[in-house]
Amino acid sequence: MKCLLGIDYGTGGGKSVVINEEGDVLGYSYREYPILTPAIGHSTHNPADYWRVAQETIREAIKKAGITGADIIGVAVSSALPSAVFVDSAGEPLVDAYNLLDRRANKEVDFLRNLLGSEELLEFTKNPIEDHPLLCNLLWEKAHHPDIYSRIYKALTIDGYITMKLTGKFIMHRSAATFYGVAYDIVKGEFSNAIMEKIGISPDVLPEIHSCEEVVGVITEEAAAVTGLAPGTKVAAGQVDCNAGWSGAGAINVGDVQMNLGTCGNFGVVHNGEYFNNTMHNFPYTTDSRNTYITVATTLTGGQVLRYIRDLMYMHESSECEKSGENIYSLMSEQAAAVPLGAEGLIFLPFLMGERTPIWDVAARGCLFGLSLHHTRAHVVRAGMEAVAYALYDSFRIFKEQGIKFNLPLALNEGGAVSKVWRKIITDVFNTPTVVVKSRVGAPYGDAVLAGVAAGVFKDFSIAKEKTELVDRLEPDQGNHERYMKYFGIYKDIYNHVKDDYRHLAELVSTLG
Repeated sequence: MKCLLGIDYGTGGGKSVVINEEGDVLGYSYREYPILTPAIGHSTHNPADYWRVAQETIREAIKKAGITGADIIGVAVSSALPSAVFVDSAGEPLVDAYNLLDRRANKEVDFLRNLLGSEELLEFTKNPIEDHPLLCNLLWEKAHHPDIYSRIYKALTIDGYITMKLTGKFIMHRSAATFYGVAYDIVKGEFSNAIMEKIGISPDVLPEIHSCEEVVGVITEEAAAVTGLAPGTKVAAGQVDCNAGWSGAGAINVGDVQMNLGTCGNFGVVHNGEYFNNTMHNFPYTTDSRNTYITVATTLTGGQVLRYIRDLMYMHESSECEKSGENIYSLMSEQAAAVPLGAEGLIFLPFLMGERTPIWDVAARGCLFGLSLHHTRAHVVRAGMEAVAYALYDSFRIFKEQGIKFNLPLALNEGGAVSKVWRKIITDVFNTPTVVVKSRVGAPYGDAVLAGVAAGVFKDFSIAKEKTELVDRLEPDQGNHERYMKYFGIYKDIYNHVKDDYRHLAELVSTLG
């Protein structure tokens, strides 16, 4: 039997999936790990959790598949980006890993913007520096922990770290390179040594760049001993997690568009380089990472909004659901469904850790506007769902103004897509038909497909489209859309009224603690 393994790391947990050469899922495993917030603006993981989760989920997925490690002939890893794992020459992490919610390097962002110029950076990288790309984090370590900085051998992403643990190779893939930012030319696919010298970082700290589809190494004896994989198994370069989720669910043609409601909420459209947008993320797409791109809109705390509400307001129910095997989010969705459109005047700004597209405001924070004694936690859930829809629609309308041609309906993939209530909200806010991916295995499935392409099991990524079934089509209600647009207008007004106050508050907190 020829089987393939995909491994994905999100902000809240890691997953492994085993598939066969027909593209059928044989085994799946997931482990959650904690997000550490030791200081305002800091968001990290313990890197030891990554390798522990890899060992546990790989072994469990293999066991569930009813195979042995020797049956797996290809592996690929993805992760949420930007992220950073700084390691020494032995591959040992030197500090806790940065995840994509980390926003501590504000002074470094300002320094680079002033040094290189905002417009020049956008023209070169095609990406806003406000996303705190990995090179900003390196500068933060250099400024705050020079002793640690001096020992950094390579700056890896989360998936790059796991690929290193599996193969002993220090690499980055092309879709990750844009998240290093600042000195990376997305069109040429290379870093500028001149810019690296100007910002004061040695190019030696950068791993080798490879196309996502390349085989970059094989499973070592050491990795095989703890994962159950066979030594010599091929490992692909990997990919960013949203590419993995979308390509694995059949988004392989120009114009294809899909949405995730994981820790972040995002959606992206595939193109050949003609749709770069300076308010969005732009990076190479896995299906042909030298010539194909995806432009992505992202709200930083998408599904994380509901996780936050769960942990804050549903602690008892979460515990009971865990005991009974029920899904706490199903209960939250049921309660939100009973609340009228607009949450009876409760509007949520979902900027719990700043915001990405299109406002790019690191100081923005969450806000409940219109809260009254009448409102319950169900209203907060509904308002949170609507808030994420508004945040994503804010970018969607820019795509529409740009004249991008989407292959509709909009397909919802990972995370909160399981909630029909949330999908209906998005359908009406966006005023576009939506469907849901029936088998929502998500990013690790796309990694397994990538592993199959790299290992020569699949000739291309078409197997993913063949295996994807899009179901539960929802049509927008024009009346609901018009009502939502009135609330959306207030949502935008609230942010515009308080955005300067966000900055003042951030300055006050940094001064007074």
